[in-house]
Amino acid sequence: MNQRITHLVLAAALIACTSLAQAQWIWVNEKGVKQLSDQPPPPGTPAKRILKAPRGHVALDMRVEQPAAAAEGGEAAPAADAKAPAPKPTLAERNADFNKRQKLAAENAAKEAEEAQRASEKAKYCSEAKKNIGLLESGVRISEVGNDGERSFLSDENRAKRLQEDRATFNKTCK
Repeated sequence: MNQRITHLVLAAALIACTSLAQAQWIWVNEKGVKQLSDQPPPPGTPAKRILKAPRGHVALDMRVEQPAAAAEGGEAAPAADAKAPAPKPTLAERNADFNKRQKLAAENAAKEAEEAQRASEKAKYCSEAKKNIGLLESGVRISEVGNDGERSFLSDENRAKRLQEDRATFNKTCK
């Protein structure tokens, strides 16, 4: 049993060490040939030609230009910063952006649904108001049931008053 554990530990150590032996630097040389090495490219290699560098290493151009900038009085340091690419957003930042976009999309969908509901209710209200105006204009006797449960008919004055009120409301709301 102890021999198996020893073999497993040795195998895991060998596998872990093989990742360190892989090429860490990839760049394109002056002739346009891709170079792979565990050593950094020669000094003076432009940063745009370096395709891959180990984590935590500064681009070679920036290491060369910063001392020169210090000798000139620090004027070239902002130019070196301007050449540096913008840092890639972290996974947490990208996730936060995604969640923000999802929240905005949900809010927009809710607003659209609410507007559609209001438009539907308005269309229904306008249709009913148009029917009521048509009924009042038709001249047919209209009866109402009062609070006491008695049925009464609209007089011509009450009909004209309601017709005027309904038209005003219809023109204000539905046009």
